[in-house]
Amino acid sequence: MSLLHRLLPLEDDDIGPFVIVISALAALNGLLFGFDTGVISGALLYMSETFPQLEANAFLQGTVVSGAMVGAIVGAAFGGRLADRIGRRRLILLGAVLFFVGSFIMAVAPTVEVLILGRLLDGIGIGFASVVGPLYISEMAPAKIRGSLVTLNNVAITGGILVSYITNQLIANMAFDAGLSWRIMLGLGMLPAVVLFGGIIFMPESPRWLVEKNREQEARSILSRVRNGANIEAEMKDIMQMSKREQGSFRDLLQPWLRPVLIVGLGLAMLQQVSGINAVVYYAPTILESSGYSDIASLFGTIGIGSINVLLTIVALFLVDRVGRRPLLLFGLVGMCLSVAVLAGAYMLPSMGGILGPITVVSLMLFVGFHAVSLGSVVWLVISEIFPLNVRGAAMGVTTLVLWFSNFLVAQFFPSLFEIGPTVAFGVFAGITAAGFVFVYALVPETKGRSLEEIEADLRETGVADDNLALSEQAEQVDPTDQVDQTEHVND
Repeated sequence: MSLLHRLLPLEDDDIGPFVIVISALAALNGLLFGFDTGVISGALLYMSETFPQLEANAFLQGTVVSGAMVGAIVGAAFGGRLADRIGRRRLILLGAVLFFVGSFIMAVAPTVEVLILGRLLDGIGIGFASVVGPLYISEMAPAKIRGSLVTLNNVAITGGILVSYITNQLIANMAFDAGLSWRIMLGLGMLPAVVLFGGIIFMPESPRWLVEKNREQEARSILSRVRNGANIEAEMKDIMQMSKREQGSFRDLLQPWLRPVLIVGLGLAMLQQVSGINAVVYYAPTILESSGYSDIASLFGTIGIGSINVLLTIVALFLVDRVGRRPLLLFGLVGMCLSVAVLAGAYMLPSMGGILGPITVVSLMLFVGFHAVSLGSVVWLVISEIFPLNVRGAAMGVTTLVLWFSNFLVAQFFPSLFEIGPTVAFGVFAGITAAGFVFVYALVPETKGRSLEEIEADLRETGVADDNLALSEQAEQVDPTDQVDQTEHVND
């Protein structure tokens, strides 16, 4: 039996291969996202040959890296509204164009300023991808496998990071001139951009978006195709009922019944980034160099870290619709906290000097692995699930904006923090992950196995704030006296 058949119940009537193909193509969005995120880590080692000012200026080095995050903030700020206005599919196409143009500019950049411009354009594409990728897949997928399919996007992101690490290592081993090596590394991002554009142009639009635009017949036709010809009337009824609500704005996110959901979305977005994962993604070779490894050995070490990232994200793919969102988040945060605390302690003790390198590699692998199976895989999914349809695009934009601003802070200031001392830098991340455990335990609801419309109905009737685990408890047991309308809704 293939991996796909073990993962997904493809024998079910409403799950056909077409929805898998659509989701896989949309996940190419994530591969580009991951590649362009990870490739800078290796390129940084060689840029100083062309731009010597980078070697002596940690803040400028951080600016080159964080330029993409500034672009991602812009992309996230407008991505949600654009996804609602022009559609999910067209926004993916626009993102592919920006990936291509940004990669080309970086590859030929004659100055640091032009390089940062290329990073900025590339980042706008990343921002679009981070908003629309999970959104498009979640709206196309049946509820029973939505978590697994959205997690495909995360597998693609981690796969893209790993591909960037491998290509960096291969290019470094080819012994090109250092000034050429980093240009090739960054320019390779044009290739997956072409593949993404060529694939997604033939894919359909989200039925939920089409219903919002009063294109019901087209939505019905597409939904029938992606549901393998199964009876779609109940799902169409749910979608149409929710779409009749007035289209929301950013201001609508501040409604009392939505505020707890907004807190959860913003908190998870921030936690995913400030927990320290992108300090590893962007600066892993630099961290490994500080522990005693050479340039080439540091790049090779990143391949091991990237491989763990991909493997544990695939594990999450199996678990997210079986174990649930909350257990994975809590488990991962405990492991992240412990592994980064060990790393902070290793840098603090002089007696660790001889084995600091291996401890660093193992600690980073554990940290990345625990992140992959929890925050890395679950956050994008939960954010795409918890917000109501009429404000989902705007909400995805706001939460992703916060996510990328948090990412920017890590990318910009980690080099300076690392200069103060690795123990301080990793100690901060240990404290943040410990606080994150408390946040998830207290506030984050369970959404496993529930349709987007069911989740919205419960939020409107009860709100997350009624109980810290309201949705988690209601997913297991619905009170027939208080939830009559919802029970009828589910039975439909």
